Amino acid sequence: MKAPWLTRFSVEKPRLVIALTLAITLAFLTQLPRAITDTDPKNMLPETSPVRVSNDEVERWFALPKDVIVLGIVNNDGVFNRETLGRIAQFTEEIFKIPGVVVRDVTSLTTVDNVRVEEGQLAMRPAVADIPRTPEAMAVLKQSLLSNPLFINRLLSPDGTTTAIYIPLEPGANAKVIADRIRAILPKETGGERYYLAGDPVARDTFGIQMFYQMAIFSPLAGMVMFVVLWWMFRNLTLVFSVMGVAMVSIVWSMGLLIGVGLPVHIMSSMIPVFLMAIATDSIHIFNEFYFRFREVPDKKQAILDTIRAVGRPVRYTALATAAGFAVLAFMHIIPVKIFGLFVAFGTVVIRLMSFSLIPAVLTLIKDERIRAVSRTEDETTHWASRRLSGLASVGLTRSRLLMAGGLVLLAGAVLGIVRIHVNNNMVDWFKPHSEIRVADRIMNEKLGGTSLAYLVGISGEADFWKRPEALRYLEGLQKDLEGMAVVGKTFSVADYVKRINRVLHRDDPAYDRIPDSATEIAQYLFLFGMAAKPSDLDNVVDYPFEKINLWLNLKTWDAQAMRDVIARVRAYTAEHPLPGAVFRPAGIAYFNLTWNDEVLSDMLRGFIIALFLVFVILVFNFRSLRWALVAYTPLLFTILMIYGAIGYIGKDFDMPISVLSTLSLGMAVDFAIHFVGRFQQRYAKEPDLEKALLWTAARPGKGIMRNAALFAVAFSAMAFAPLTPYITVGLFIVSMMLLSAAVTLVGIPALIVIFQEGLNLSSIKEKTP
Repeated sequence: MKAPWLTRFSVEKPRLVIALTLAITLAFLTQLPRAITDTDPKNMLPETSPVRVSNDEVERWFALPKDVIVLGIVNNDGVFNRETLGRIAQFTEEIFKIPGVVVRDVTSLTTVDNVRVEEGQLAMRPAVADIPRTPEAMAVLKQSLLSNPLFINRLLSPDGTTTAIYIPLEPGANAKVIADRIRAILPKETGGERYYLAGDPVARDTFGIQMFYQMAIFSPLAGMVMFVVLWWMFRNLTLVFSVMGVAMVSIVWSMGLLIGVGLPVHIMSSMIPVFLMAIATDSIHIFNEFYFRFREVPDKKQAILDTIRAVGRPVRYTALATAAGFAVLAFMHIIPVKIFGLFVAFGTVVIRLMSFSLIPAVLTLIKDERIRAVSRTEDETTHWASRRLSGLASVGLTRSRLLMAGGLVLLAGAVLGIVRIHVNNNMVDWFKPHSEIRVADRIMNEKLGGTSLAYLVGISGEADFWKRPEALRYLEGLQKDLEGMAVVGKTFSVADYVKRINRVLHRDDPAYDRIPDSATEIAQYLFLFGMAAKPSDLDNVVDYPFEKINLWLNLKTWDAQAMRDVIARVRAYTAEHPLPGAVFRPAGIAYFNLTWNDEVLSDMLRGFIIALFLVFVILVFNFRSLRWALVAYTPLLFTILMIYGAIGYIGKDFDMPISVLSTLSLGMAVDFAIHFVGRFQQRYAKEPDLEKALLWTAARPGKGIMRNAALFAVAFSAMAFAPLTPYITVGLFIVSMMLLSAAVTLVGIPALIVIFQEGLNLSSIKEKTP
């Protein structure tokens, strides 16, 4: 069997191949500065998605801002003092000047309308129009505002120690930039106040900036560690540069193409470099075999061609399995999932192209004496690493049934762990616990109603339906029921306005803090309110035919499960207490996050299952045997079940980063098995002695497997120090997966072959390479 034509060409024209690779890489490199991020979950669903269309409808119906930043101000001695109120007024004025802020809808104590009666007429005045000058006047203001349910848990904490400024953003505004402008106006010496910036847009856009930092710092850091480990393994800088070059070329080509065609960088696509670095380490099998071959065949060009002939088939099929696993994601619904799958698959193809072109070209140019000096130690019978690996394989040979029993027990335990997995997503939790984002979110959720905003839209087909007393009382009852949930910190609707107006117009008598009995009276109240208040006050909670209402919910967590619980509670309430003529549907960023969470995870799970099937088909095609495919498939299944079982036991949420890693586990876990089984069959065809063939496979190709696993385990342990938890998860997951799948391959596959040797029909193995 000849080496691939591309390899033969690369050996004959190495400088041309290297020059062409560099030229193409430079062309893609010029695209990288044009990168833009997009962390808005709304843009991650197709424009025709029912949820996206529905959310856009709700925003139009009720003139709702797309994004809101929350500035929390906490003073443990209370915010009702001249200094704190003065600073709130000053901050509000400064926020008005920031580009990208919807000035007319900024809500603070100095801008929010307070319903009152002046000279027998309903009037609206800012809650803090003037800052009281005397303690007595301040006490009156404090008592007035803290007794107003419209303000409590939204603008003011019940104890008066916390207030908030709500800052709506114009479409397309960058929340991170605006948040930084807000931080700049906050005093350096805070006195008794502490300031917190929270809200989904702050977390989202801050994460977008951090994604670039991650790609700019931690991916190169992992690359540097890889460089050191590779040098320790092969002691040749040119060779090390070629290994790193394969990874860098695939990353630059993939990200350059992604950016060049005008696609933004999402959270998932920001992980493409990490995944490609992991996949690129498969080329280490070429160098591992080359060192052995060069020791046996001093002719360097012949050693290169023999190496590719020996490892070419396993390398091709590992690439095919990995690319197929990711390419399946292109048929999913979520846009970032499609992009991620397509470009990782493209990068995998690039890696394989480099394996058969760039690597042989570089090897051709390395001086023989440098390779000879290092390759002298590459002996599968004498080198300490090869002897240790043979020892591992001998455990599988001599204690195969014990290993089988132990493996089955571990699998049973893993299944029990998997059923305990909790599916959830929370972008705020993607920051470390002591990060500014997490601290602000935690404090604001403790002090006020919550930073996660959801809507519950009541829809009827009849004009003036929501002016009826029974309809508003129903809404009031639903609000009370929802406020009984631990995750709901505040609800607000048109019913609260009506109750407040009714009370104010009756000399603030608490007995009138209720829905009036007359639809006519309600209509008059709402008409007066609409004339006196800012347009957005009423627009945000009801449409003008009064066919639809918008119930606001502040949730105390960004967990997707919280919104799921709210929806279940609404369904239970409406089933038990139906309101004829009206239906309720959820909306808002919290609901969108839930939908995005479910869509991403279901897409990844569906893609994972399809990829599992495709990988098995590829294994059958590669080995031309169903039984040998099952042997190679076992380490994959074992590794996946063990790792996800561990996730269930430690209580880690099955979130987007974990689901994305499931596709990586397919390619990497089956990689080692393809190399081991393929090389074992080659050796057994030449020397049909089961024990010797297995020990040789563990000592020689197995050394490449352990080099691959150790390389990435060490390199990606650096990700544990990343500031964003998804990258920590990726790093630790890869380390665990690589080490476990390598161990299972080197010990488990020999055990399986020994146990099932009769069914595997070893005598039918034919030599695949000369």
